[in-house]
This record gives sequence, C-alpha cells and structure tokens, in this order.
Amino acid sequence: MRSDPNVVRHLGDRVLNREEAWHRLTRIVGHWVLRGYGLFAVVEKRSGAFIGEVGLFDGCRGLAPDFDNAPEAGWILAATAHGKGYAGEAALAAHCWFAATHGEQRSVCIIAPDNHGSLRVAQKLGYKRFGQVDYQGGPVTMLERVPG
Repeated sequence: MRSDPNVVRHLGDRVLNREEAWHRLTRIVGHWVLRGYGLFAVVEKRSGAFIGEVGLFDGCRGLAPDFDNAPEAGWILAATAHGKGYAGEAALAAHCWFAATHGEQRSVCIIAPDNHGSLRVAQKLGYKRFGQVDYQGGPVTMLERVPG
C-alpha cells in the first residue's frame, strides 16, 4: 500500500521499500505496547483484503504544544478503497474505541491542504482547522476534534 505513489502522494510522495515497510509495521506494534493504543488494520469484509490503517497514536512530531499534547488521528487506505466511505467508517470506529478505553478527549490530525478526501473524512468526524504549519517540506493543516 505504501509503495503505491497514488496512496502516498499526500504524505510527501515517498514510497516505502520492503525494509522500510517492515520497520513501519514494527513501530506500529511497538506503539501499542508503549501507549496502549495505535493504528488498526482495515480489512474489507467482502474480500478479506487488507486495505489500510486507521487509528490514534502519539506522533511525537514536535509541531506545537497545542498539537503534540493530544492523541493524533490518522488514516491511510489503498487506492482501490478510496471514495467508498471506508476511511470515515473505520476512523469513527477507532475514535469510539479510543473514547471507550481511554476516555473522551481532544484529538488532532494533520492533512495536506490539497488532500480533499481526507479533509472530508476529518470534517465528518468533527475536526476543525486550528492552524497551518510546514512539516517535512510542505504545508499541512492542523485540525482538532474537541469532545462535547
């Protein structure tokens, strides 16, 4: 999935080789051990195919105190799953799970300004824009979701 340029175009256009993909997987597993939450695998019910990752995590990005002190939401789906509502459905389920297990709390996310699909998902989840910063050589919109 992360070796598909159509999937990573809003993530800095960098595809992962096999070794980098393995390191990413071990980082995801380690996050669960350290924090008790993280990214879930998204599997299409009909086919049983792995189609993405979604969840909340601690990105330790160093963007700003009002960003870094909250769980960060993220979602990435295979190109074949784009536009089918899977990202929103899976992200909502992840947020509900997180609230049930860690308490309702503010969360954040960053999205490239031209990633209209992800911005729509964030809006449907209740995220609102609260800033813009440069991250890894490009602008990203910072969004927050406040419970209540």
